[in-house]
Amino acid sequence: MVVHILGKAIKGKYRINFGLSNAFYGVGLQTATKICSKLGFYPDMRMHQLNEQQTMSITKELSDMTIENKLLGQIRQNIGLKREIGSYAGMRHSMALPVRGQRTKTNAKTARKLNKVNRKV
Repeated sequence: MVVHILGKAIKGKYRINFGLSNAFYGVGLQTATKICSKLGFYPDMRMHQLNEQQTMSITKELSDMTIENKLLGQIRQNIGLKREIGSYAGMRHSMALPVRGQRTKTNAKTARKLNKVNRKV
């Protein structure tokens, strides 16, 4: 059985906190566990055990949070602001280099892949 929350299909066999953390960007295990405890679900409860009212309460709780595309847009906006003001981190982002002081003589390939930002300002 599959449970649908905010347009995401979550397998019914998953525990609630694991299902929420897997389905939504910006919701980790810790946040999902806090949501479950706030709504009064016991820790080992599975997704398929939720009734309609409980599903709606989870939906309401998640809709109040900044997750998925809103969060990604906010991150992009913050990076753009750093680039615009000319901070060191913004320059490193624009050059597709490691931002937080990692070495670049070797092992910077991952940062070059992940820090690709549109170079047009």
